[in-house]
Amino acid sequence: MFINKAPDGKNNICGATVARLRKALGISQREFADRLQLAGFDIEKNGVQRIESGQRFVTDIELGFLSNVLATDVESLLEQENAPATLDKKTDVTRNKDISPDI
Repeated sequence: MFINKAPDGKNNICGATVARLRKALGISQREFADRLQLAGFDIEKNGVQRIESGQRFVTDIELGFLSNVLATDVESLLEQENAPATLDKKTDVTRNKDISPDI
């Protein structure tokens, strides 16, 4: 039988990291949802809350929007324990590409 949940029973592994990075930006879930909408991801505050709490599945397309608005890379969102606590760097120096949000 196929089980599509994280080992801790949550529906995603990026939620805690998304919450940590959003808080590092100093924005509310509502403001984050607004920024995601401006980037093209149709989501409300409750959707953000469900992602952060692990109650909602996150697609690869949505990971792209989340990483763009949070100014990080997708790989960082998928790291469960080692996500950076600050977001003052706007360029991924390992790949030498701009990852600043388009908002």
